Amino acid sequence: MRGKVRFMQGNEAIAEGAFYAGARFFAGYPITPSSEIAEIASRRLLKLGGYYLQMEDELASLAAVIGASLCGVKAFTATSGPGFSLMQENLGVAIMAEVPCVVINVQRSGPSTGLATRPAQADVMQARWGTHGDHAIIALSPASVQECFELTVRAFNFAERFRTPVILLADEIVGHMRERVVLPEAGELEVLERKRPRVPPEEYLPYQPDVDGVPPMSDFGSPYVFHATGSMHDERGLPNNSPENARRVIRRLHDKIYNHRDELTLTRGFAMEEAEYLVIAFGATARAARKALRLARERGVRVGLLQLQTLWPFPEEVVEGAAGRVRGLIVAEMNLGQIVHEVRRVVGWDRPVVSVAKSDGEGITPDEILAGLEAF
Repeated sequence: MRGKVRFMQGNEAIAEGAFYAGARFFAGYPITPSSEIAEIASRRLLKLGGYYLQMEDELASLAAVIGASLCGVKAFTATSGPGFSLMQENLGVAIMAEVPCVVINVQRSGPSTGLATRPAQADVMQARWGTHGDHAIIALSPASVQECFELTVRAFNFAERFRTPVILLADEIVGHMRERVVLPEAGELEVLERKRPRVPPEEYLPYQPDVDGVPPMSDFGSPYVFHATGSMHDERGLPNNSPENARRVIRRLHDKIYNHRDELTLTRGFAMEEAEYLVIAFGATARAARKALRLARERGVRVGLLQLQTLWPFPEEVVEGAAGRVRGLIVAEMNLGQIVHEVRRVVGWDRPVVSVAKSDGEGITPDEILAGLEAF
């Protein structure tokens, strides 16, 4: 990759990725360990011709982001677990009204205020199921500063492509570490824009999907007038409470994401070709898993690693295919066990799955992952 070589923090790389993707609006409320993203946005966005708002709370932050996106601006916010909890109501609005935006959650230890400066990966299920009702969500997880940049760009692309909110689930370790990163030149990475109406304004139906299940989107203030609501609505955006309409809308909101899982599934494999055992990890824990893999190989134990960059939709086909070639699996995560249940659901009970789970505000070590091998 061409571009500028920099030494930067993960949160800084997330902000740079957002700017590269074309984000020009940020609204947020400061919270450890994500505050650097807001600080950088406050300095940079005005210079880029964009807008920065520090809001009174996280509920209002996502409301402002939704409004900006409806007006045609790529918009994002950044928070941590307690703030992410407050955003769930408006996350549901963005899903139902099909508003593209990016929510960055740099996870920390909870519950509630918890350990405000310590790492965790315990918001995984909240990202999937936190808001109410039947819905689908896209959530990505970076494990390096380079991935912080690149997956942020991907998050905006997915948001614009599928007209949906996308969650970037980082963690305190990745958000605050500093590493070498290459910032690509403009145009080197693909940057997607939302689909626009191809019919005259008087014929525009804001929720009439194309064959891919995603409706073209106009801007508030343009000749293409439309009504955005979190209530059940028809293709015109007007209330429609019939069971048939509800079935059709809810199914389409689900299918526009799950019918494109191949496009959304991002994973990385390490030494998986002849592995007898497989570690599945994400975020900062995948870094410890890579060291554990090297130590195990030095001891003659063939261990591979599947790093999940996409957490939702869960990469079932990749996990199932990788699990079918090994004798056992270790799922390592900084929580009491969340992704491990998805792995067991996909793999079934004919192959052992060991959970290496830790929820004390400390990162998982390579030795703790290696200890999981003792269960086989």
